[in-house]
Formats: sequence, structure tokens, C-alpha cells
Amino acid sequence: MGWFWADSRTSVSAVPTSSGGKCPVDHKKMASASGSSGCPIDHTKFSQKQGRASDEVLNPLNNMPDDLSSEMAPGQKITLSKTRTMSTIPKGESEGEGVWEYPSPQQMLNAMLRKGKAQDIPEDAVESMVDVHNFLNEGAWQQILEWEYKYTMESKSEPRLLKFIGKPHELSPRAKMYLALSKVFPETFSSQPPFDRHDWTVLRNIGEGTNRTEWKQVRYIIDYYEAPDDEDTGMPAFVLDTRPALDSIENISDRFTHWSVPLWKKAMGESEE
Repeated sequence: MGWFWADSRTSVSAVPTSSGGKCPVDHKKMASASGSSGCPIDHTKFSQKQGRASDEVLNPLNNMPDDLSSEMAPGQKITLSKTRTMSTIPKGESEGEGVWEYPSPQQMLNAMLRKGKAQDIPEDAVESMVDVHNFLNEGAWQQILEWEYKYTMESKSEPRLLKFIGKPHELSPRAKMYLALSKVFPETFSSQPPFDRHDWTVLRNIGEGTNRTEWKQVRYIIDYYEAPDDEDTGMPAFVLDTRPALDSIENISDRFTHWSVPLWKKAMGESEE
């Protein structure tokens, strides 16, 4: 999931998908619709560096080329949308930089073809891939806003996203711990690893007095897990495990407070409200 595209392991139901392929949560309905057993949202296909042209210039903020073509590819059979969707995620240090923008379905297909990663992906699955991709990123940002809430109240300024990187082949320490625990407590912990990982660098406003735009960089780790399909709708669901990385005393304190306070309130019989 190296494109640009929810506190805790919160379950997120997926948006409806239009057709084709198979998503990371074994989306059987999509597979039967396209007749393909391939996975149209195999996120390793977006983040692997192997096979890239030696002269390809990547944007260091998202590890993607800036010149994503919007033209139909040679031999392409289906017309894909060229419309790019604006996210709700503020970009960079100033309002003038706007928000992050998602690639259009046509750009996504062209990028996959460019890297030789589109052989097993049906063209009619690309728009669904973009929908799910955007949906997960929006959910992840909402979870980050929850983590950042107390700092937002202090500074009266919401956080912004500086950059991100996909690490689908690198398990986070907590993902490794969960996998180890699954061997001892299989009924409590899943033996399935996350299908993707992102590291997002968030800007937190710590300015005071006349300097109201002094930003601190805070790294967040997001593990993406598959979940059982929604019982009511039958739609696929995801679990996003979003938290600050344990690379500062402040982050360690935030994580301890985030999980210990609800446990203490529950033990004391207090309402979660």
C-alpha cells in the first residue's frame, strides 16, 4: 500500500466494491465476478522497489513518481476514470499546501503497469482498489486525530501529515508479538500477520506565544489486518492498529495513558463516556 492514498485495533467496514479480483480480506464476491483468483489489492505490488526503472525519480514524501500518467495504456480495454479525489488529510506545514490527493484509477493502473505489477490484476478491479485504498487512509487519519486530540486542544491547531511510507514486508514489533502470542493463546490472538504496514510522519503544533506554527514530527505505525466480513451487509472489514511509535518518552507516555486509563475506569466501575 505504498500509495497516498483508524486508537487501537478498531474494526473498519469496507466501502462497496464494484467488480473484479480479490481484495486483501479474501473478497470472494469480487473474485467470482471477475473470474480471477488474483488479488487486486495486493499491497506488496505497490511498495516493492524491485523492477523499477533506474532513472525513475520518486517523491520522498510518498515514495511514488510525481509524473503519474493519466493516458490510457496500450492495449487497455476498459476506460478508467481520470478524476483524482482530494483527501481530508492536511499536507505539509502550512494551509497553503492544501490536502493530500489520491491517484485516479487510470494513474494507479499506469503506475502498476510501469512497474510490471499489473499482470494478474483485472482492469475492472482498479476502481475498487482505489475506493478501498482511500477508505483505509481516511480511517487511519481519523484514528490519528483521536490520538492527537489532547495536543490539538492545547495548541488549537490540528495535526498535519508530512510524509508516509509503506513497509509491507517489515513486521512492526507489536505485530511480531501478536504472532508469537498466537502460538500460545490461539483463541485470543490471530496467527494471521497484517497484510500491510504504514509509517506516517505527523506534524504536531507545539508553538507558543508569537510562534504558533512550530511543528514537532511524530511517527505513527499503522498495521492493517483483515477481519471477518460484516455479518449484516456481507461487506469485507478491516482492523487498523494505529499508534505512536515507541521512539520518544512522550509517545511511550501517550500509549500507556491511552490504554491504562480506560482499564482503570472499567475497574472502578466508571462509565466510558
